[in-house]
Amino acid sequence: MLSRLFAPKVQVSAHCDLPCGVYDPAQARIEAESVKAVQEKYQANEDPDFRTRALIIKEQRAELAKHHVSVLWSDYFKPPHFEKFPELHQLVNDTLKALSAAKASNDPKTGEKALELIAEIDRIFKETKKA
Repeated sequence: MLSRLFAPKVQVSAHCDLPCGVYDPAQARIEAESVKAVQEKYQANEDPDFRTRALIIKEQRAELAKHHVSVLWSDYFKPPHFEKFPELHQLVNDTLKALSAAKASNDPKTGEKALELIAEIDRIFKETKKA
């Protein structure tokens, strides 16, 4: 009797934790663009105070980009996505490693590499949204 009383009345399903629209690689891209821009500004300025501030900002933005990529991987992408895009696990890992490299470097090439990988995640993300 109690099992009928507490039984769900409606069954629902979703491919993500919240309604679609809350996850988007654009968040990671924006942060990674900031990383690259700061790396470029760092290279163009010799002022030690400016450079110190630039390093702090760059590292914060890189960490935020890593966070956004990790959230996509853990909360948005589901087994059907990994089945359709078997390269996704390695791509996310490579992207996180590239963002770590950009965080540790002042070379804008490291920021560019992270942006290229995020663009590939974005391509796959958009494909999953079509389904």
